Amino acid sequence: MGFFDKLFHLKENGTNVRTEVIAGLTTFMTMAYIIALNPNLLTGFGAEGANLWNGVFLATCIASAVGSLCMAFLANKPFVMAPGMGLNSFFAVVVANIVAITGFSYLQSFQAALVIILMEGIIFLILSLLNIREKIVDAIPLGVRLGIGPAIGLMLMNIGFGSNVGIYTADGGPFYIMRDFFGALTAKSIYTSMGDEGFGTMVLSVVTLFIGLFVIIALDHIKVKGSVLYGMLGASVVYWIGEGIMGINPFESLKTASFLPPFKDMAETTLFKLDFVSFTKIGWFTIVTLIITFCIIDMFDTIGTLVGTASRANMTDAQGKMPKMKEALISDAVGTLAGSVTGTSTVTTFVESASGVEAGGRTGLTACVSAIMFLLCMFIAPIAAIIPAAATSSALVYVGILMLSNLKKVDFSDITQMAPVAVMLLAMPISGSIGHGIGLALITYTLIKLITGKGKEVSVLTYILSVIFLLKFFVPL
Repeated sequence: MGFFDKLFHLKENGTNVRTEVIAGLTTFMTMAYIIALNPNLLTGFGAEGANLWNGVFLATCIASAVGSLCMAFLANKPFVMAPGMGLNSFFAVVVANIVAITGFSYLQSFQAALVIILMEGIIFLILSLLNIREKIVDAIPLGVRLGIGPAIGLMLMNIGFGSNVGIYTADGGPFYIMRDFFGALTAKSIYTSMGDEGFGTMVLSVVTLFIGLFVIIALDHIKVKGSVLYGMLGASVVYWIGEGIMGINPFESLKTASFLPPFKDMAETTLFKLDFVSFTKIGWFTIVTLIITFCIIDMFDTIGTLVGTASRANMTDAQGKMPKMKEALISDAVGTLAGSVTGTSTVTTFVESASGVEAGGRTGLTACVSAIMFLLCMFIAPIAAIIPAAATSSALVYVGILMLSNLKKVDFSDITQMAPVAVMLLAMPISGSIGHGIGLALITYTLIKLITGKGKEVSVLTYILSVIFLLKFFVPL
C-alpha cells in the first residue's frame, strides 16, 4: 500500500490497491473486445492477410498500454485508452479510398494513412501542451457538460443491448438483441429468421445479459466491491454452461490457439512503417480535410468521455472541470502517436472506462492494471477471446443506468440547458459518436441563446466550435 500510495495517492482518493486492481480488471474485460475487433475492422476481417492482421493486433495491445500508462502516471486518472471505435472504421474507409485514388495496394495505402494518424497525434500534443484543448473543454457550457455523462450512459446501454452482441447464422446476420429479438413482431418471426441454432444462441445471450445485470445489481446492493467484475464472471459461466447444453465446447478455440506474439509479422507490416512518399500522393486538400476530420471527432470523443466519466465519479469541481485535464489530454495525444508508429488508428479514451470507475477505480492504478492486461494479451489473447460479449453487455447496461443519475444536476426549467441536453441524449446513442452528440448540443445551445436574445452570454470560443461543427455536418469538403 505504501509504495502504490506514493505513486497514485490512494488514501487521498479514498481507495486501496484491491479496489483499484478489481477496477482495472473490470475496465479491461468490458473493452477486451477491441483486441480482436480492431484488427478485424482495419483489415477487412482478415481479408488483407494474416500478416497485417497480426501486426494490427499487436499494435492495438501496445498502443492501448502506452496510452493507458501515460494516463496512469501523468494524470493519475482511472481512464483506459485504446483505438477508438468509429475512428477505426473511418480509418478503414480512408485506406480503401486511398487504394481507389492511387491504385496502391491495401498495405501500402494503410502505411500511408498511418502518417495522417501521426500528424493528428503531433497536432494534439502541441495543442495540449499549449493548453488549447483545455480551453476548448472550458468552452463547453455547464449545462452541456452536465448532460454528457447521462448521454454516454444511454450510449453504453445502446451498445449493451444493441451492437455489442451480434449473432451470425447460416442465413446471415448479424442479429442484435434489441433490434431483432425484442424488436421482432413475434418470437416465431425471429425464430424463422435465425433458425434453431441461431435462436438458441440469441436466447442464451439475452438470458446471460440479464442474469449478469441482476447479479451486479444484487451484489452492489449489499456493497460488494467488484460487483461489476463478479457479475461479468458469473454471466460468463452461465453462457459457457448454456453452450455446453447446446453441444458447443466454449473452450474449443484454446486447443489450437497460439500464445506466441507474432512480432515478425508486425515488423514486416506496421511497426514504424509510415509511408511518407505514398502519403504525399494522396493530394494535399484531401490530406488536410482528413486530418481536420480525425482531429474533430477524436477531440470531442475524448473530452466527452473524460468529462462525463469524471463527473460520475465526483472528480469534477462545481463548474464541471476535472483536475489534471491537461495531463489527461497529453496522454491521449501520446497514445495516438504510439498507435501511428506501431500500426493502428487513433487511440482515445474509452467510454468503457466508466465500468472501472463504477467498480471503485479512482486513480491511475486502475489504468495501470488495464495497461498490464493489454500487454499480457499479446500472450494470452485466446483466453480473453472466450469471454462472451453477452457478459460484457451486462456491465455496459448497468454502468449506463447509473450514469443517467447525473441528469438530476441539469436545470430542466431552463430551455437553454434542457434543449441541448435533450438533443445530446438522443444524438449520442443513435449516431454512436460522443463528439457528434456534443457538437449538436453546442449548436443547439448557441442558436437558442441567439434567438432568446442572450447571445452575449455565449463565449467566443463556443461560437467558433458551433460554426466548426456546422461546417463539418453541412459542408461537403
